[in-house]
Amino acid sequence: MFFERHEGGERAVLVHLDGQDPEAREDPQEFQELAISAGAETVAFISVPRHRPTAKYLIGSGKVEELRDLVKAEHIDLVIFNHTLTPSQERNLERAFECRVLDRTGLILDIFAQRARTHEGKLQVELAQLDHLSTRLVRGWTHLERQGGGIGLRGPGETQLETDRRLLRVRMGQLKSRLAKVRSQRQQARRGRQRADIPSVSLVGYTNAGKSTLFNALTNSDVYAADQLFATLDPTLRRLQLDDLGPIVLADTVGFIRHLPHKLVEAFRSTLEESSNSDLLIHIIDAHEPERKEQIEQVMAVLQEIGAEGLPLLEVYNKIDLLEGVEPQIQRDGDGKPQRVWVSARDGRGLDLLRQAVAELLGDDLFVGTLRLPQALGRLRAQFFALGAVQSEAHDEEGGSLLALRVPRVELNRLVSREGWEPLDFLAQHTLQ
Repeated sequence: MFFERHEGGERAVLVHLDGQDPEAREDPQEFQELAISAGAETVAFISVPRHRPTAKYLIGSGKVEELRDLVKAEHIDLVIFNHTLTPSQERNLERAFECRVLDRTGLILDIFAQRARTHEGKLQVELAQLDHLSTRLVRGWTHLERQGGGIGLRGPGETQLETDRRLLRVRMGQLKSRLAKVRSQRQQARRGRQRADIPSVSLVGYTNAGKSTLFNALTNSDVYAADQLFATLDPTLRRLQLDDLGPIVLADTVGFIRHLPHKLVEAFRSTLEESSNSDLLIHIIDAHEPERKEQIEQVMAVLQEIGAEGLPLLEVYNKIDLLEGVEPQIQRDGDGKPQRVWVSARDGRGLDLLRQAVAELLGDDLFVGTLRLPQALGRLRAQFFALGAVQSEAHDEEGGSLLALRVPRVELNRLVSREGWEPLDFLAQHTLQ
């Protein structure tokens, strides 16, 4: 990678601003979990009651002095803020503390850098890192600025800075070009699945809601799953066979988080497009999480940002093994369609109900069954084969064809109507029970 981060294990102080408006407020417990996921050794957690952040330091000068003394006394390597810092605030704080300072965006980027495994994932993370770094380059060259002027001290810092910026622009252009190629390849694969009429289903949800554990339980896979934030970055696709429906493609995707940095959404757009082009979204919700309502709102906000808010969605409340008196069940809306399913991915309870709910929702637009076609309807039989809708064929004693079909109802109705039949009458007469 062009921009590598420290391996972790650094002694860190966590700084959280309290008293902000509810929409901008961050969760302090989630902040600590992020630091643990990054590999930081938390020495102290400082909560700062601050209603109006300052332009220079974000926090007050008195608190800066207090933190500086703590950094020196405890030999701190890193101070992490649970908020977005401007480049100037980051520089001012580093000068004051004489150690590295990281904001929430930089912390999430660090975790992403550690977890990316595939070539595409590494490209996406590097692009987001460079985009974040581009506004913070100046701090690396303060020793070459005009420190008091004089011969030999005029300008080399600015020259080096311009060189770095140019190199960054070149590298970011290369990354965007490669990711555009990856996006094109994904679109080709997606079109291939659409031609084969295989529905695609994406697991989405807040980070650490149990998506990968559920994915493994449904598909018998061994995707990395852990009780930590952002355990999964790289999308994984597996084929899953559902009773009464046939094969589907199930995708495990990156988890969302409160105030997910926009540059990350942009960098991971090709990955997130798996969700925005799905036939069904399965929204995994941690049923044991006290702030699950806020987490649901954050997930819906990201889905709206990537253009997936209008897709059919099934809510799955996971981790019922941590709740008392809650049994697996399907809850339906006023039309009888599955709306939410309560399951435990860890012990497998309710997974059969989840498969049933997915088959029902996807089966609304599909005809899956066996038709008996007499020889006189040979042309219709050929059209079903040309469409790729025939799963298997047998023959009855009279020489008629018994076709096991899996076909969109729109296509079925179109072909049947072309032969002069009313679709409902045709199905009533030719469907084999």
